[in-house]
Amino acid sequence: MTDTNFSRWRPHPWHGLDVGVDAPRIVNAYIEITPFDAIKYEIDKATGYLRVDRPQRSSSHPPALYGFVPQTYCGERVAKLAPESSGGDGDPLDICVVSERPIERSEVLLRARVVGGIKLIDRGEADDKIIAVLEGDYVWDKVEEITALPPVLVERLEHYFSTYKMVPGQPNKMQIVGTYGYAHAAAVIQASCLDYIDKFGTPDVDRRRPTS
Repeated sequence: MTDTNFSRWRPHPWHGLDVGVDAPRIVNAYIEITPFDAIKYEIDKATGYLRVDRPQRSSSHPPALYGFVPQTYCGERVAKLAPESSGGDGDPLDICVVSERPIERSEVLLRARVVGGIKLIDRGEADDKIIAVLEGDYVWDKVEEITALPPVLVERLEHYFSTYKMVPGQPNKMQIVGTYGYAHAAAVIQASCLDYIDKFGTPDVDRRRPTS
């Protein structure tokens, strides 16, 4: 039997994939950077291809897989959940995914179990980092809250995001306000989905999820 649940052309990772049928607890995550990358890659919003943003200026690497949740947008609703900000950053919602087994390549799609997040203000704009674990991971799969992760791992994530854009001799414009648990992370995800609809309209794509 022929499987007809496929795309004739490659879907745009931001607009052609969906947030996931089990969101906000379990979401789809498109990975742009791995812990092995010394180059910062990010999605090209026009084409959907991964492009080189910049070499990492510092020697630090991301402590977890780093990417975004499809069909999300950080706009006014997300900004209201971060009163320290002047608005959303206008990008899809970022996500960090913890995996026990090394995943050495980017541009992959996976299912991630949301456990919390980091409230980050980037040059005055809300730039939340959702923290999740790989769905089905044999070590981390039972984690439901950020407090169940090793504190040193959360500290590494906070340190990475507070320093990864620093330029020697210039003031650091990144502000870590704090971390939060699943309940607030769920609110941020739901707000980003509504911001996406406000910005781009109601998504009209088939529901797809990574196969197990």
